[in-house]
Amino acid sequence: MPEAGLATIWVYLSASPLLGLTVTLVAYSLAHRVYIYANASPLLHPVVTAVTLLIGFLLLTDISYQAYFEGAQFVHFLLGPATVALAIPLYRQLPKLKRLWLPVSLAVFTGISIGALSSVIIARQLGASLQTQISLAPKSVTAPVAMGISEKIGGLPSLTAVLVVATGILGAVIAGGLFKLLRIHDDSVKGIAMGITAHGIGTARAFQISPEMGAFSGLAMALSAFFSAVLLPGLLEWFGLLS
Repeated sequence: MPEAGLATIWVYLSASPLLGLTVTLVAYSLAHRVYIYANASPLLHPVVTAVTLLIGFLLLTDISYQAYFEGAQFVHFLLGPATVALAIPLYRQLPKLKRLWLPVSLAVFTGISIGALSSVIIARQLGASLQTQISLAPKSVTAPVAMGISEKIGGLPSLTAVLVVATGILGAVIAGGLFKLLRIHDDSVKGIAMGITAHGIGTARAFQISPEMGAFSGLAMALSAFFSAVLLPGLLEWFGLLS
């Protein structure tokens, strides 16, 4: 096919909303194949690889993120139903949850408090600006909620979104080795820890390990989002970290 014909086709495809959706699905499919081929190595988590492939594609083709997201937003929309669907495996763990509701609630509250306060204090000690410190506070909460919290307390939602993704990827990569190092074997405990610290990406990794771990991770992710939205702004203000 003549070069001019290929250029015309590419101009049409790059302007089509379906391009973003197609590229996203292809990138994740390739990333998942690499992950399986590497014996499910956490260093090659599909999300990490897919994000890298997509960034490279957008840079090479000079397609703006806004144009890409016109098609990819369908995948973004499915995050809602996927999150609601986490109730199904959680329901199967209901008898155990009834016994553990108090320690689970205390663990979630403690986790979000320590995670937020420690990140802000460390960033302050390293000389980060106040806005950057505040943007760090909700980094372990699922992205839509984290961005809303960040905007409310004076942070940068765009920076918070990047930090949320980085936190989730890091948690998914190192969690398995860290649990072994700490000799933690209970899947419900590991799930709670994963959900508090690594939100949706960590929960996806937890389901790959066991249904029980995934169910408790999904619960911790949801509770973390709720507690953070309600309590985090007041907690930071109480500790004097918003000024």
